[in-house]
Amino acid sequence: MKWLVSVSFGELILKGKNRKTFFDRAKRNIKRNIKSIGYNDIFMESSKLYIDVDKDKIERTIEEVRKVFGIVYVSKVLKCEKTIDGIKKAAIDVLDEWGEYSNKTFKVKTNRVDKSFELKSPEISAEVGGYVLENKDDLKVDVHNPDFELFVDIKEDAFVYVERHEGFGGLPIGSSGRGLLLLSGGIDSPVAGFMMAKRGVEISALHFHSYPFTSKRAQQKVEELAEILSQYTGEITMYSINMLDIYKQINLNCRVRETTILSRRFMMRIGERICKENDINVMITGESLGQVASQTIESVSVINEAVNIPILRPLIGMDKTDIIDISREIGSYDKSIEPFEDCCSVFTPDRPVTKPRLKDILQSEEKLDVDKLIDDAISKMEIIKIS
Repeated sequence: MKWLVSVSFGELILKGKNRKTFFDRAKRNIKRNIKSIGYNDIFMESSKLYIDVDKDKIERTIEEVRKVFGIVYVSKVLKCEKTIDGIKKAAIDVLDEWGEYSNKTFKVKTNRVDKSFELKSPEISAEVGGYVLENKDDLKVDVHNPDFELFVDIKEDAFVYVERHEGFGGLPIGSSGRGLLLLSGGIDSPVAGFMMAKRGVEISALHFHSYPFTSKRAQQKVEELAEILSQYTGEITMYSINMLDIYKQINLNCRVRETTILSRRFMMRIGERICKENDINVMITGESLGQVASQTIESVSVINEAVNIPILRPLIGMDKTDIIDISREIGSYDKSIEPFEDCCSVFTPDRPVTKPRLKDILQSEEKLDVDKLIDDAISKMEIIKIS
């Protein structure tokens, strides 16, 4: 008998002729996440992936594999002799290893992929359940509402396990194109990046700062947020742009109340340029619909007009409490609430326009050398690799 980690996939098994491509991407992403842990072998059996790793590394391996998108469950399983006696003995070993079964109810759930096996699924479940009851006095059977399930998989080999650790589901990174995430130091944008990565988008990041009006520590905070996000996405290329000269020109030449909308249009144009030069398909923002100056329907429409590339807003209809819950789950919340200002908050006017008219914004932009300001900002851009 041998302990392994098993990986169950979600949507990937529905992908028809493209299934192998999706599985290969998921397998590659799993290898990336456990590279530093080390493993002995990885193999597939009947749409499940199994990882042969030293027993003392199994818990850490499960923790890292859960972060790979496309996975619904990760389990510690015991591979055993494919006989009913071998499975019975493995069931006892699995329960002893788990150790959390005392005075609980259970049922045995069998998945018999190998139809040539001598017993059918209900018969296997009955045999294994009876053997467990004979050897564990403090357990009872409840087939309708058990406290836990004991799983038996009959494939080329036999596997027995109890716990199933939930993954995030979704699609493997890189299966749905590439996106440029506008990453601030707040709560929302890391969650937006996580959600689009969950749908298979390979993530790069674009961060705007206004040094020296914003501190180096504020920049470091964003890099640390990108590091947290990279646990799920793999390496992130982050483009860092100083917006100070653009803000100065807006304040000198335009209505102060329009600063937020004008600066967001500059950010979108800069993002579009980076996308085109780096073969990136879409931009991603953390905006949700609200009464913040850049997040009203009118503002979103005016901001969108500045570019031709698609802008994805995965949080657009979400409540703040739901966004915070995801932020906590992925581990970015505590970092996001650290009190370091970003460029948007530093230059936000006291009474920003919330229902801008495109005609007025275009008139204001006529007072600015838009192309030169964008060229200058990009020429000073810093590129940082984060993993």
